Amino acid sequence: MLNGKLSKLHVWQLAKELAVKIYRLTCNQSFKKDFGFKDQVQRAAVSIPSNIAEGDESGTNKSSVRYFYIAKGSVAELQTQIIIAGEIGYLEPDLMEALLNDCDKISIMLNKIIKVRSS
Repeated sequence: MLNGKLSKLHVWQLAKELAVKIYRLTCNQSFKKDFGFKDQVQRAAVSIPSNIAEGDESGTNKSSVRYFYIAKGSVAELQTQIIIAGEIGYLEPDLMEALLNDCDKISIMLNKIIKVRSS
């Protein structure tokens, strides 16, 4: 069962939804054939909500901030992979932009949480 506190953390919800989108997208024909790239994209996507969850439950603000920074790094990694996927024809431009916008929202929210927990 999902931790009630975690399910109320909006940034975690958005990150989890993005990971689900990425998993569904990478099941399409283009990604299916490119095993290494598909796996790396999936790992980066799932790393974001996983590190947010770990940070939120880590017990101290200092520890949680460290996990939130790791999540931000995974967001940057996923953004790079989305851009590459778009440029090599795995994603349509509109879909690429929508996914990048999701990443931006999550990154902004993580910045805010980091700022609050660093105080």
